[in-house]
Amino acid sequence: MTLNITISMMEQVGDLAKSAGEEIMKVYNTDFKVKTKADGSPVTDADKIAENHIISGIREGITASFPIIGEESFNIKESTEIGNEPFWLVDALDGTSSFIEKNKQFTVNIALIDARRPVLGVIHAPALGETYWGGPSGAFAEFLGKPAKIINCRKPDDEGLAVIASRNHRSPELEDFIKTLKVASSTSVGSSLKFCLVATGNSDIYPRLGRTMEWDIAAGHAIVKAAGGSVKKMDGCDMTYGKTGLENPNFIVRGLES
Repeated sequence: MTLNITISMMEQVGDLAKSAGEEIMKVYNTDFKVKTKADGSPVTDADKIAENHIISGIREGITASFPIIGEESFNIKESTEIGNEPFWLVDALDGTSSFIEKNKQFTVNIALIDARRPVLGVIHAPALGETYWGGPSGAFAEFLGKPAKIINCRKPDDEGLAVIASRNHRSPELEDFIKTLKVASSTSVGSSLKFCLVATGNSDIYPRLGRTMEWDIAAGHAIVKAAGGSVKKMDGCDMTYGKTGLENPNFIVRGLES
C-alpha cells in the first residue's frame, strides 16, 4: 500500500504528540509513584495516560484504518509478524528513567510504518519544548514554540566523528565498538533524543549495541531518514519493522557519509 503522507498529517501527529506531552507534564509535576513491569523496567501513570491519549487521538482524529501498537498495551505472548500492512508504533513516554530522575531527557514517539519501513515519525520532548518531524516532505524541528525549520544531517568533520550514545544503556561491547572509530567527541543522552541529535547535524553517529524494541526507534528512524541519514543493522542492511516480538537487532544511526 502506498500511503499519502501530507504535511497536514505530519502536523496532526505533531499536535497529538504535544498534547500527550501536556498530559505527561501534569504527572511530572507531582509526587508520582513508580511501579515495576514484568520485564523489570519502570513505569508510571504518565506512560499509561499518554499512551491512551495517543491511541484515542489517532483513532478519532487521524485514522482508524491501521492497527496501533503501544509499548504499554503490547502483549508479547500474542505477538505475530505483522507483514507489509501499515500500522502505528507508539512509545508514549520514551526514557521513563529520565522522567523519574526529572532530567528532562524523555520523549513522546509516534511512527507510522508501511511495507516494514517508517514513513512518518514525530518525537516531542515536552520538558525541553522540542518537537521533531520526519516524512516524505523532509525533516523539521521546532524549538520552544518558534516556527519549525528544516533540519539535515551533516557530513563528519575531518578531525573525526561526534558520537552520541545511550545514557543508561552503555555496555563493554559498545565501548569496544566506539574504540574502532575515529572519535572527535563523545556524549551520552537519554531517550530518542539521540536520533534527533544526528538528524540536526549535532552528532554524526549513534551506535546501539543492546536491547531495544521497535517503538523505541521507529519515529527517530523516520526523522533521521528524512534528514538524509540512515539506520542500519550491523551487517549494513536496513532496519525493518513488524517483526514477531518487535525486538530490534543491534544497529547504527549515521548522518551523511563522508
